[in-house]
This record gives sequence, C-alpha cells and structure tokens, in this order.
Amino acid sequence: MADAGAAITVAIVDDQALFRAGIRMLVESQSDMAMAWEAADGAQAAVSAVERCPDVMLMDLRMPVLDGVGATRRIVREAEAAGTGAPKIIALTTFNRDQAVVDAVHAGASGYLLKSAEPEFLLAAIRTVYAGYSVIAPGSVQDLFQHAARTVPAGGPDLSVLEVLSARERDVFLLAAKGLANGEIAGSLFVSEATVKTHLRSVLGKLGLGTRLQLVAFAYERRLLG
Repeated sequence: MADAGAAITVAIVDDQALFRAGIRMLVESQSDMAMAWEAADGAQAAVSAVERCPDVMLMDLRMPVLDGVGATRRIVREAEAAGTGAPKIIALTTFNRDQAVVDAVHAGASGYLLKSAEPEFLLAAIRTVYAGYSVIAPGSVQDLFQHAARTVPAGGPDLSVLEVLSARERDVFLLAAKGLANGEIAGSLFVSEATVKTHLRSVLGKLGLGTRLQLVAFAYERRLLG
C-alpha cells in the first residue's frame, strides 16, 4: 500500500480501447487516484505488473492472448515468488453468473464488479480494496457462488475440511461465509472485533485461503452453508 496521503495508483486491463479511455478519465478526475498504466491483454498486464506494480488493477476476465483469470493467477504467483506484495485485483465481468469470476477469486482477486457498475460504485470499490477489504457486485454474491456450487458433484456438506479449526474458529468461519461483517460476528459470538479478526486470520491460514471472498467460495463449493 502507498504511503498515507499518496494517490492510489490504478491500472486498467481490457481489450476495448474505448472502455479503457473511460476508466482513465474517471480515475484521473479523482484527487486521490492516479493512472499507472493500461493494457489490452492479460499477458501484457502481467509484464507491466512486475515492472510497475500498481495499488489496484481493474481486470477484464475475457481478453485475447491471456484472459483475466490467467493473468491474475500469474501476477499473484510471481509476486509470491519474488516476496513482494501483489496488486489488489478487481475482476470485471459482463455477467452476474460467471464461472470465470469464481476462478478469479480462487486465483487471488480481491473482488469483482459488473462492467455496467455506476462510476461512483467503481471508485468506491477501488478505495475499498486499497484499504484491504473485498468488494462484490451488489446483491450477487450468494447467487454467484450458489450457481457455481451446482457445478460440483452432488453430495452432502464436506465437514471434514473444518476439522483443522477449533470450535470457535468454525463459528467465525460460518458467520463470515454468510457475509456477516466483523462487528456482526462479534455481536453474535459475544466477543470483541479484535478477537474475531484474530480467529479469521487463523481460519484463512489453516484453510490455505488468501481472502475473505475465497472463504465464501470455499464454503459454498463444499456445501457448508446448508
């Protein structure tokens, strides 16, 4: 993350020049943001991300040469190998039910938005992921992951994956997977938000997950939410 008071550097990756130009104008109209660069395909973006890592990347999922899922996976992998922080990546999609969004979340995206999102929502999303949180297209997360779960072979909940968690960590996991915020989880469990954050970090580490959004996908795909 950039120093306090510095502009949030943003990169846009999309094969449509007109769309990129619109995003550039929007970002450059904000006093707390600056355009880092733009790319027309995922392969070009992966190279640029290494050479000049932005704070936030807006990544279209369907592009030539290398799609957004492949680019996200490559950028996160190369950042981990180099021991440097990866940019926060927001996947951009045209469809509410897009398996590529789920794949992008697993690859390390911090969230996703519809390309038809209002400009104000897009700007708020950039600031949100920059601050370390996930973002999702309004009202679509349950629908998206439930749809993805239907592609998984039928069966009951796979509770064995939670055996590595303590009883309290399981409580935190299930409430977070339902979309509750830390304050709401704390209220439900009668603990402090600091305790919730500690448990959540432990849950993500034990399950090998990188983000809260990955936790939600993990829960739906294993039918842990009933």
